[in-house]
Amino acid sequence: MARMGCTGLRLLVAVLCLEGCAVGPNYRRPPVPAPETTRGQHGPTDVASLADSPWWAIFRDPALQALVEEAIRNSHDLRAAAARVEQARNQVAVARADLFPQVSYQGEAERQRVFVPVPGVSNATFDSFLGTFNLAWEIDIWGRIRRATESARADWLGAEAARRGVLLTLVSDVAQAYFELLELDRELEITHSTTLTFQDTVDLFQRRYVGGIGTLLEVSRAKAALTQARAAIPELERQIVAKENQLSTLLGRPPADIARGAPLEAASPAPEIPVGLPSQLLERRPDIQQAEQALVAANADVGVAVANFFPRLGLTSLYGGQSTELENVVKAAGNVWAVAGSLAGPIFQGGRLLASYRASSAAWEEAVERYEQATLQAFAEVSDALVTHEKLKGVHAERQETVAALQTSVALSLQRYNDGIANYFEVLEAEQQLFPSELDLARTQRDQLVAVVTLYRTLGGGWQVDVPDWSTPPGDATATRSTVRAAARD
Repeated sequence: MARMGCTGLRLLVAVLCLEGCAVGPNYRRPPVPAPETTRGQHGPTDVASLADSPWWAIFRDPALQALVEEAIRNSHDLRAAAARVEQARNQVAVARADLFPQVSYQGEAERQRVFVPVPGVSNATFDSFLGTFNLAWEIDIWGRIRRATESARADWLGAEAARRGVLLTLVSDVAQAYFELLELDRELEITHSTTLTFQDTVDLFQRRYVGGIGTLLEVSRAKAALTQARAAIPELERQIVAKENQLSTLLGRPPADIARGAPLEAASPAPEIPVGLPSQLLERRPDIQQAEQALVAANADVGVAVANFFPRLGLTSLYGGQSTELENVVKAAGNVWAVAGSLAGPIFQGGRLLASYRASSAAWEEAVERYEQATLQAFAEVSDALVTHEKLKGVHAERQETVAALQTSVALSLQRYNDGIANYFEVLEAEQQLFPSELDLARTQRDQLVAVVTLYRTLGGGWQVDVPDWSTPPGDATATRSTVRAAARD
């Protein structure tokens, strides 16, 4: 008996050692050729990046911060993403459960009448009662269950990365829509001011016409310029309401007015923005992390397909009682037990297993291509955003000078007209040139702010902040703002 016990122990140890090896390829990140510097970046490359900062350090307007916090609290898209994470997390537990023995119970009560093929003996009626505990355990020698668990865990981390992507996109969309709303407010303000200017010009021309020193042509041209500018007011008001409704949807509430903070001209983007090393995008961008986790899952699925070629080893047992009398089920007289081992493997499946392996391999190859494409797209988006931010500084400076020059031109033309040196056309031309130039300057200011938002999003902003801390009030000095999310990197 002792020798049999030692033999069984050695067999168990051998089985556990075999479980340490899982068939199929182990995951290795594909080599991605990353540029040494981001195209459009000036000066030495800095390890620090705009993406290292939380959103409240980038968007400092208190009104905007309040809107972002409300959006994070109420966003239906974000709640749906959190639900997908919870689904994927529980699927990991479902896949891992097969690693452990499965214990169940069974109870049965039966009464039956059977035919007895003996002359002179009547049919027999008897009762049967059964109660057992059952155990079944598939020993994961080839790692099929572990590979399936690895795949489920990658799906979970991919869902978590997707949630971070939804969160980053939500914050970026709120900030961008807010700056666009401020720009529309500025356009409306400029348009109202321009209509007042045009009205003054009409009044001036009208007085000169009544006095006999002007012409009706002057008055008509001035009125045309006035009505053209005035027609833009209801269109801008419509766009403002539409933008407020867009923001309300992002905030998870019915359409309503949106509170503003500082006006557009008071907001100024940072002149220099560090972007960090291009290779850091592989760790920061949620979409790249999601693509890599899809690659990890596809790699593990290949292992599952390989393991399906090998036999499955299992142990089953039961213990309980069976008797024709209910009270004897729990007594020694009715005691029953069984222990069995099983070995089952494929011989001929009509090509199913081979086709499954080839399909899994093809899915892995697709995941590799999607991952590499995601990295290329990330490098391009960062470069586009950086170049846009840099070039808009020059555009802003030039348009600012244009507006200043045209404002001087309007003042001089009016003075010349009143002195009888210039004609009405010179005045109207100066005013009509100033109006679109002021609008262009406001749009450039908006584009500069939006460029910072875009750059923050493309860099994977807030990557060091845990998801629960994204909604931390910016004024909370004790809040955790730099907690590194290590789970996805382990």
